[in-house]
Amino acid sequence: MAELSRRKLLVGGGALGAMGAFGFPTPAFSREVSPWTWSPTASIAGSGTGADPRQIWDTEADPVSAELLDTGAVPEVNRLLWNWTRNDQPLPDGLPGYLVDFIEKARQLPSWADRAKLETAATFNKSRGLYLNLLNGVGGGMLSTAIPKEAWSVYYSKGGADMEDRVAKTSLLGFSVGSLNAYRPDGDCIVQAVKTRLVHAAVRHLLQQSPHWKWGVPISQEDILVTWHTLPTYAMRKMREWQVPISAADSQAYLHVWQVTAHMLGVRDEYIPATWAAANAQSDQVLPPNMGPTREGVELTDILLSQLAEQTSPASISRPLVNALARYLVGDQVSDWDQIEREPIWEPLVARAWPLLVKFREKLIPLPLVPEVAWVLDEAARQYILLFLTKAKETKIEIPTINRPEG
Repeated sequence: MAELSRRKLLVGGGALGAMGAFGFPTPAFSREVSPWTWSPTASIAGSGTGADPRQIWDTEADPVSAELLDTGAVPEVNRLLWNWTRNDQPLPDGLPGYLVDFIEKARQLPSWADRAKLETAATFNKSRGLYLNLLNGVGGGMLSTAIPKEAWSVYYSKGGADMEDRVAKTSLLGFSVGSLNAYRPDGDCIVQAVKTRLVHAAVRHLLQQSPHWKWGVPISQEDILVTWHTLPTYAMRKMREWQVPISAADSQAYLHVWQVTAHMLGVRDEYIPATWAAANAQSDQVLPPNMGPTREGVELTDILLSQLAEQTSPASISRPLVNALARYLVGDQVSDWDQIEREPIWEPLVARAWPLLVKFREKLIPLPLVPEVAWVLDEAARQYILLFLTKAKETKIEIPTINRPEG
């Protein structure tokens, strides 16, 4: 891990921007509980109890992972599931019956899943892959480290001790959602979602046993929704901001593939937004009170950006370029919370070059109007995507058996 300067670890202080990355005021993280007001009538279910998702977890997956951990079955289960990789693949023999029952139910798509929209989403993800992978990877990564509960969950769980492996495993699900065959029989998005759901349940069980954990039961329904909004909701808002042409059909299909993914991750249908308007409204409610600075978030940010900087060239400009790109993607407030250094030379170059690169890619302006630095950014984005696509192929999602090792 790259050495962290003392300044990077001194979180807080300094002037924070008045507006967050999403275009609305973002107060510092607070544990004050405000009423849950988002209406289930705006959900994909169209109705619901209206219960506060901060007090709801995963009643189906939690007892399964707890039983696997308490009986010592996890290593053998991980071994058996290692080669379970396709959506249509039968489960291997030898798994505990209660686990088989859970997976067979959890792997079923919701009744409202629309195959035509999923196919449209796959085409859209391919045509807009550079933007989406950059936003979901670098942008979403920087946002996640500025979410205290997520930063704490990552840092104090097993994955926090090996962030390169943690990011690669996280990338597995993200790249699966964006693949052409995500929810086709030969795809793997269902497999990755079910495994992730079991991992979340295991982390809930394990973290409460950690001497460092002081924040109640982790990864509530709201926590998953918060993370969800740092992916499709954030990405769509940024692409609109960049004036990327997106048809109504593509927009609806992109939302749909993430609606299905939320369901597959165990989010109740009454919390899954039915429209982009509903998603934006829910995002505006759940993100502001859940964002802010932490020491753990700063450390995780530094590790993530160091990984990305290693892929860019020449080395003399890699980290300043990465810092500037990250600040451009998430804005000053999140960047200050994450203690991403300001880059007075690169920041204005990135802010000018990226919109022009987008316009050129969308055939809105001719090549002579694209500045040379845009191709440095283009290559950096490509290297990032290549890095995590490659690493994602080298690992698989496994149920953890321990928290972050001491020392």
